[in-house]
Amino acid sequence: MSKLYKELDEKLQEFIACQKIFFVGTAGSEGHVNLSPKGMDSLRILNANQLIWLNLTGSGNETAAHVLEQSRMTLMFCSFEGKPLILRVYGKARAIHPRDEEWDEWISHFPEYPGSRQIFWLEVDLAQTSCGFAVPNYQYKGNREDLVYWTGKLGDEGVKNYWKEKNQTSIDGKPTKILE
Repeated sequence: MSKLYKELDEKLQEFIACQKIFFVGTAGSEGHVNLSPKGMDSLRILNANQLIWLNLTGSGNETAAHVLEQSRMTLMFCSFEGKPLILRVYGKARAIHPRDEEWDEWISHFPEYPGSRQIFWLEVDLAQTSCGFAVPNYQYKGNREDLVYWTGKLGDEGVKNYWKEKNQTSIDGKPTKILE
């Protein structure tokens, strides 16, 4: 039932483009494994072996801490509507921050969201499909606007203060380098 791919062919890219949510898995060499759901218009496929996704301000910043220590990252896409399928995309990631020289080039690929804190660049080395027969069938009703409203209300300075208070270390005490 499962199949391995060395790159994201056209069919897999089309599947990804249709998904409204994806999940990001990372881990450091020790400590907790992190799994985060991501939505909104926050992912771009650059080519068959590269994609980027925009990380917005949230309650934690585990992915950034993990990628500094171990660049391994897995993205998982599940079909919640239509034909069942699960796609896992494996690779090595790096973070691009607003302070980085290349930020302006890559942030232009996304809508303007308040609280944009990193772009993760994933170099894909393997993709795997599986059946998804047991994944529930849901109907998409729309994006939640709560995060955009909340970070917009905080403003740029309020977001940076939030990062300082809540996003500088992981739950395992590992640095995220959000404010360096």
